[in-house]
Amino acid sequence: MADPAPLPKRQRLATSAAAEAAALGPAAQQTAAPPLQQQQQDGQQQQPKKAKQVVMPTPVPPPTAPTDPAAWENAVLLIDKSKGWTSFDVCGKLRGALAALLRKKNKEVKVGHAGTLDPMATGLLIVCVGRGTKAVDAFMAMQKEYSGTLRLGEATPSYDAETPVEERLPWEHITDEALLSARDGFLGGVQQLPPMYSAIKVGGQKLYEAARKGKEVERTPRTVTVDRFDLWRDEADAQSVHFRVVCSKGTYIRSLAHDLGRALGSAAHLTALRREAIGEHRVQGAWDVEQLAAQIAEQRRRMWQQQQQAAGGEQAAAAAVQEQPQAVAEQKQEQ
Repeated sequence: MADPAPLPKRQRLATSAAAEAAALGPAAQQTAAPPLQQQQQDGQQQQPKKAKQVVMPTPVPPPTAPTDPAAWENAVLLIDKSKGWTSFDVCGKLRGALAALLRKKNKEVKVGHAGTLDPMATGLLIVCVGRGTKAVDAFMAMQKEYSGTLRLGEATPSYDAETPVEERLPWEHITDEALLSARDGFLGGVQQLPPMYSAIKVGGQKLYEAARKGKEVERTPRTVTVDRFDLWRDEADAQSVHFRVVCSKGTYIRSLAHDLGRALGSAAHLTALRREAIGEHRVQGAWDVEQLAAQIAEQRRRMWQQQQQAAGGEQAAAAAVQEQPQAVAEQKQEQ
């Protein structure tokens, strides 16, 4: 009699598993579950994770800083950054002032900004303090508005006036109509190449570090959105063009000026930039960082004086208590 044909592999595995379960007895059969079935049960038991809700910080508007130190536990500030300051400089100035007020070390005071402004740029910088730093990403995601000036016919390595002009091209042929026609190509979704002089990291190195060494690093274009791009010539200098831009997070205005120049068959670089708004927050309601730091320092001085006066009063009261028994004894001796 011929041997029976071998069972398929999947059927052999199922038969083997059933035999093992039978050998273990009824109790084991009830407790044992196939791996796939167990995974399905585990999946049904898992609850979906709730998204973390960020509590937006409390605004601290000018012209008067809060007198209660607790106000800085979850705060947001609008700062009108001056030219020459880095965003890090602004945070450092405020961190030092608040550390003195709250009697903490600098590293114990959380201060962070919601979007870098180049040293050459001025305008709105949102700074979060304390638990407010958890809302930085929410502010960074908001739409931005800028105003500024670009210069036609001249290109720089940094795309702005922070580095010397390295290329000059004819610009006199560019009419106002050509300017606006080229502008239309930069409205809506735009593929933008970040400038070499930027803090973006490629291969663990910041691009501006490579740029300062004269190296060119391959970058990946990023999609940004330009909702508004108004242009008008300077009345006294036709080579200078003023603009107003409303755009998404991550848009480099320097790259926008540079790319516009190339689209016109010439060159261009940024000579002035001011951030007017982030979301609904406008620079008109912003602090001067040095004035704010001075107010915080004055509050710290007043608090110190009040503490000294309170300590002096307590010492005087204690001295009076100590002198009272002696005065009573002297009165008895006189009697």
